[in-house]
Amino acid sequence: MMFTPLHDRVLVRRIEGDEKTSGGLIIPDNAKEKPQEGEVVSVGAGAKDDAGARIAMDVKAGDKILFGKWSGTEIKIDGEELMIMKESDILGIMA
Repeated sequence: MMFTPLHDRVLVRRIEGDEKTSGGLIIPDNAKEKPQEGEVVSVGAGAKDDAGARIAMDVKAGDKILFGKWSGTEIKIDGEELMIMKESDILGIMA
């Protein structure tokens, strides 16, 4: 299914973290924190300013991003868990 967010929203796929600590201990699923890193799947066209002109988005599909711990709404599309959030919830783009 194709999904395109509206306005200044972004569709994000979480990037799963390591399942082991640096000491080699395996972290069980119920003790893991959800990662705050993700990959942008698709972006909306951008918000409109007071004059009605589009404000360009700073992120694009394929960007690796860092977002806030409580950002976004989790959704399921074609059995895959994704997140949809506003561009303002994104803290930065990772190089």
